[in-house]
Amino acid sequence: MHTETRSYRTGGREVVLDLTRDVATFVTGTGVRDGLLQVFVPHATCGIAILETGAGSDDDLLAALGDLLPADDRWRHRHGSPGHGRSHVMPAIVPPHATVPVLDGEPALGTWQSICLVDLNVDNDVRQVRFSLLVSA
Repeated sequence: MHTETRSYRTGGREVVLDLTRDVATFVTGTGVRDGLLQVFVPHATCGIAILETGAGSDDDLLAALGDLLPADDRWRHRHGSPGHGRSHVMPAIVPPHATVPVLDGEPALGTWQSICLVDLNVDNDVRQVRFSLLVSA
C-alpha cells in the first residue's frame, strides 16, 4: 500500500475543491499500474465527492447542500459560525471518502468526473486529505 497525506487551505468560505490533478500525480508517483485508490478526509465536517466541475455542477452542489442543510440556528450542535452544526451532518450526505479503480497507472475516472473535497465549514480553513493506493496482487 502507498499512502500520502496532503494539506489544503479551503479559506473562510464553502468550497468544492478539485483534487483530481493531485490524485493523478500521487498515483503516477507510486508507479503502481493497477489497484484501488482511496481518498479520505479525516475531519468530521468534510466530504469527498466525484462530480463534474467547471460547468456549474460544483456551485449546484453547494446550492443543493445549502437547501438541504441551511446555515441557520436549527442545529443542536452549536459552536462556531451560525449553522456550523450542518457541517457535522454533511458527511452523512457527502461521505468523507471515495474509492476509485486505478488501471494502467491512472485513476479510472469518467470523462467529466473529478474527485473533490467538499467543505461547508468556514471555521476551519486547513484540511488534510489522505490518498491511499491499495495494490492488486
